[in-house]
This record gives sequence, C-alpha cells and structure tokens, in this order.
Amino acid sequence: MINKTKLALGIATATLTLAGALVSPQAAAGKKADACCENSKIDALEAQMQQMQAELNSLRAAAHPVDAQKVQELDEWMAKSKKEKPHHDNTLFFRGGYAHANDTRGGTLDPTENALLGGSNRNGQLVGPITDKDAWYMGAGFDFALTDNVWGAMENTQVLGELMFDYKELGTRKSNGLSPAAVGANGPLTLNTHDATVSQFTLAASPKIKFLKDKPFRPWLIPVGFEINVVSPPSDAITVLSPGMQFGLGADYRVWKDIFVGADARYHLTTGSTDGVRTDCVTAGGYLGIGF
Repeated sequence: MINKTKLALGIATATLTLAGALVSPQAAAGKKADACCENSKIDALEAQMQQMQAELNSLRAAAHPVDAQKVQELDEWMAKSKKEKPHHDNTLFFRGGYAHANDTRGGTLDPTENALLGGSNRNGQLVGPITDKDAWYMGAGFDFALTDNVWGAMENTQVLGELMFDYKELGTRKSNGLSPAAVGANGPLTLNTHDATVSQFTLAASPKIKFLKDKPFRPWLIPVGFEINVVSPPSDAITVLSPGMQFGLGADYRVWKDIFVGADARYHLTTGSTDGVRTDCVTAGGYLGIGF
C-alpha cells in the first residue's frame, strides 16, 4: 500500500515538473514580447515629447523679447500703483478775500436819525442810498469731477461742477430802513437806534475747466456760471433776491498729498439793478482746498 502511494506521488511530481518546464519558456517568451512592445511604445512617446519640447522652446525663443518687455511694463505699473496713492478729483475748499462793487449799492433809504426832529446823517442829508462799495467776503464750496478729458476732447483736462456760497459785508450803517413817510406815520419819537449790516449772500453753481490734471500746479477757469444773491437790507420794494452770472479764473498748487492752496478772481454780473439794488462786483482772494 505504501509503495503504491509513493509511486503515485512520484508520477504526479514528475508530471508537474515536466509541465512547468514546458510552460516556463512560453511564459518567458510572452513576457519578453510584452516588454519589447512596452519599450517601443515608451520610446515613441518619448520621441513625441522631445519633438513638442523642441517646438515649445523655439516658440519661447521667438516671443521672449516682446513678452519680457510687456511683463516688465506690467510689473512697473503695478509697483507704481501700489507705491503712489491716486489723487482725489473732488475738492472741498474755503475761500476769502476782497470785493469791490462797480456802483453804489443803492435801493435803500438811509435815515440815520429821526427826520422830523431835524437830524441828519453823516453826509448832511436826511435820507440817501447806501453808498458802500468796498467789502470783504468769506465762503466755501465743492468741486465735483465730471470728466478727466473733456469727454474725450482734451487729455489731462478736467471738467468739474462747482457749487459755491459766500458772504459779503459792505459795512454797518445806523439805519432801520424807515423812509421819511414811515417815520412821520409812526410819530416824531421814532428813532433809528439799530445798526443795519449791509451784506450779501451769494449761492452759485458753475462749470469749471481745470487744466494739467495730476500736476502740482493746475490753472482753471469758469466760462460762465449762475448765481443768486440775497441782499440785506432789502430794497425799497422789499426785494431781497437778485439773480446774476459769474465769470472766474484762478489756479491752485498741491502742497502735500491732497492739500491745495490757490487764488481766484471773479466778476459778478447782474445786468442792471433789481428794484434799485445793484450787486455787480469783483472779488479776488485765496482759498484752501482738500481733495476727497
């Protein structure tokens, strides 16, 4: 029984050995064929990649000078933008100076004392118009940027909308605005004990053309603007409003960042009088501006 088992095991072992010997060369040959196929594919891909790399290098070499210049310009622009903060185009300004009227103010009687008591004013007359012509003024305003290049017509030339107001004071007169008839109607004891400040308030809106944008020195002009004046004391007809126009020119200088100092001169025209009140005048002075 044992000998038969050993004989069977021996035959099985010999069979397996012979099968392995027969299979091994075929497997090795197949693996070798597969390896050769893979190597050929890899060689082809490597050749294609080398060809593409050569073409890419040639394109880079041809475009390198132009691209390098563009990259350098872009880097310089970015560095400049980060380093320099852009200036603001809108401005808040405060102004003041001297004003001179073309004619006497007129339009308001000036009884400096009681007419029925025989008093007289400083000119030896019972009544008379306001004759002050010199004044001082102070005010403020805003410049609002509308375009940086006159809507494409002029480079580095701004058009701004100016909204401005100012107060002018011509003087102080001892007058309550009563005419001789009013004094007579109120009795002989009607005395003028109150001072009247001869003043004017102006509100104006104008287009402003400013040259040399982003330069330290910037001249400007106002071709024409609209203004409305409020006068005090009122006219004999109790009129307080006097519309008109203004023309101006000036310049400012940037002293530090968005801080400006400047000077301007303006002519204010009302084309006549309003119920006897004349407000035509010239103003000249300086201003301080703050960009925002």
